[in-house]
Amino acid sequence: MKTFICRGCINPVTGRTNVDIGVSANLELVDKFCYLGDMLSVEGDANAAVENRLRIGWNKFRQLVPLLTNNDISLIVRRRLYSSCVRSSMLHGSKTWLIKKENEVARQQAEMRMVIWMHGVKLQDKSFK
Repeated sequence: MKTFICRGCINPVTGRTNVDIGVSANLELVDKFCYLGDMLSVEGDANAAVENRLRIGWNKFRQLVPLLTNNDISLIVRRRLYSSCVRSSMLHGSKTWLIKKENEVARQQAEMRMVIWMHGVKLQDKSFK
């Protein structure tokens, strides 16, 4: 069994941890780790969590591409499917994140790319004036 401890929990003066787990164990020092499905990092920001959630959202989107891009299914149903499965998986736990502007922009860009893919818009279809 591996036990992890983040580098931020080490006292820089003594080199010892502020964590007492009550047993003698080998602790592996890490900069980030997954806890209850959310990525935690030493910096305390949400970069790792946002990256992880975007990856999960893209994986869910790719699983549902046959349904989300099917023109035989109404757009309303596809939007509901996207919102309930893909968007909710991307935003899970986001209320606890210390979000930065670049995190929000990355999320919006990923979401826009998914919506464009859903609607079947190609780069050639865009008119540049």
